[in-house]
Amino acid sequence: MIKLFACDLDGTLLNARHMTDRTILKCVHEVVSAGAHLAVATGRAVQSTSDHGFRGAPVDMLGSNGTIVRDREGHLLKTFPIDPAALEDLLRTFPTIPFDCATPEGMFIRGSRQQHDEGFKRDNPIKRIIVRGMRGPFNMNDMHFDQTTDDILRMSDVCKVNCRVPDPGRRRELEAYLAEHTDTLVNAPFNPMMFEISDRDANKGAGVAWLASYYGYTEDECAVYGDGGNDIAMLKRFRHSYAMANGSDEAKAAASAVIGSNVFHAAPRHIMQTLRWERQRVTVG
Repeated sequence: MIKLFACDLDGTLLNARHMTDRTILKCVHEVVSAGAHLAVATGRAVQSTSDHGFRGAPVDMLGSNGTIVRDREGHLLKTFPIDPAALEDLLRTFPTIPFDCATPEGMFIRGSRQQHDEGFKRDNPIKRIIVRGMRGPFNMNDMHFDQTTDDILRMSDVCKVNCRVPDPGRRRELEAYLAEHTDTLVNAPFNPMMFEISDRDANKGAGVAWLASYYGYTEDECAVYGDGGNDIAMLKRFRHSYAMANGSDEAKAAASAVIGSNVFHAAPRHIMQTLRWERQRVTVG
């Protein structure tokens, strides 16, 4: 029996407009009615079940690539912070990059709002519209700009560091740095234009496994769904893992099976079909 369903958001659980809709919310409530849990496992920062169109639906949340874990009520359960020494070395090695530092209290950004947005302005207009949809209606009260390096280092739980680096030379420098520090850091972006840096052992798979253990479930009682680079560790870890037809080749190779596209609600429909099949099996048994 599957007791915990964990889904990436963009390109997986959400529809083509990067939003929830009636089918998705119906899926959430069917999972809960069956006595199971549905968790969103996303690179996005999520603070509550009201974020990103869930309207308070009873979903567990694994934000910032699974490094910040919250229950259905939004209570903080677990963090997977970056080692403070590794974080300090990263920030001081690249003092001019406007890193976004995700914590349970919000996003602390080294630099101004203008610097933060500069990286997105280099995308073509269509790409900017898509990314804006993926970024979602984030509460600006949770975004803290003009933070210094020392401000950020005083934070107790910096769990993920995001950035876009438009300058090709500086981008290569950061890539080389991360390649030299794989003993402490990992970069698992949802697309190759981003950097999404976390602790080496922190990823969506680790977050889902921790949440399953917290609820008393085994990993074989979990089903996971994803489509991109930051889903690969999760898809590899679990026996019941499903990549989207619209996903990357790497995600498909990591999963145990490939299902349909998020455009046609493949993930929520697969979840609901799984619940119904298991209910029928129990009834027959």
